[in-house]
Amino acid sequence: MSVAIHIDNVIKRYGNLTIIPGLTEEVHNGEFFTLLGPSGCGKTTLLRMIAGFNSIESGEIRFNDQCINDLPAHRRNIGMVFQSYAIFPHLTVRENVEYGLKLRKIPRDEMKKKTDRILDVVQITEYQDRLPERLSGGQQQRVALARAIVIHPSVLLMDEPLSNLDAKLRIEMRSAIREVQKQVGITTIYVTHDQEEALSISDRIAVMKKGEIQQTARPHTIYTRPYNVFVATFIGHSNLFRGRITRTGSSAAVVFNDGWTLPMQGLSSEAADGQEVIIAVRPEEFSIQPAGQGITCQVHSQVFLGKYINYGLTFPSEMLVEGQAAIEYSQDLGHAEQILSVGDTVTLRPNPAKINVFSADGSHSLMEGVVRNE
Repeated sequence: MSVAIHIDNVIKRYGNLTIIPGLTEEVHNGEFFTLLGPSGCGKTTLLRMIAGFNSIESGEIRFNDQCINDLPAHRRNIGMVFQSYAIFPHLTVRENVEYGLKLRKIPRDEMKKKTDRILDVVQITEYQDRLPERLSGGQQQRVALARAIVIHPSVLLMDEPLSNLDAKLRIEMRSAIREVQKQVGITTIYVTHDQEEALSISDRIAVMKKGEIQQTARPHTIYTRPYNVFVATFIGHSNLFRGRITRTGSSAAVVFNDGWTLPMQGLSSEAADGQEVIIAVRPEEFSIQPAGQGITCQVHSQVFLGKYINYGLTFPSEMLVEGQAAIEYSQDLGHAEQILSVGDTVTLRPNPAKINVFSADGSHSLMEGVVRNE
């Protein structure tokens, strides 16, 4: 039976170094919950605290109403899938999957029934008599997944399980993992640094930075209405412009630093007249317009990507937030009326319904209804 997981102000230290400074989060019963962030942000540390492999210096973790802080790892009823497959090379697929059931002294008939079912669920029945050395990487990861969930754990923890697979297999396996998780209904926490993987597989995503959760939300919300600049730039790419708010009566607009004004709806009441802001525009949210009807830039690079052309853009430095790796426009060739060339000067209009506006320090959104945790 799966559980809800309550993480209440937990702290993790190694000596004088604080990795997680006081984190609070809720994972719903049966949810596929992803911890996403750059290397070293604390996501695997938090996963290991839930698993019982790392101590908890302060705070509390509960499965439903049961505090598990001092519960040994082997008594937490957790299934674990690692980056390395960690399956036994001398055992067949079936023997690997049965291993946890044997440790629990499950009767032979029941063990066969449970194993048969899970082999079918993860689609490896035809390989049940093979040794791992005769399996592909994706098949080995299916064995690891089957072994983790055949014991009917309350919680399934997955730590970068697809990072050793090639690109095509990663796409195949993330779909398989999502399908299996929904079929068996186990509360799952999944750790990854791959944004596309997180967006495609999760019910909700928690974006982490330096041991703190920046935003927890559904994938669509995380992408379209990020809470701060870190989330906007870590999930996909966002072009960041300097500007200010202007208000006249009930109307509002953002003014880019070149003087061009874009009427806006959906700004929060916190967005005050004259306030300096950061304007975030995703590459696909531009459209080509006549001169004077947008912000003007020059094309300095062009990359053909099949369905899209990705253009690198040059703007006056005073228009931009400093330190950005690239400013880009992604053009959908299915709707393109004009193909740009390197050296072209072009006027681009951001879609006002899709852009995001943040405080000048980038710490929070100034869009109406955006919250840190949904």
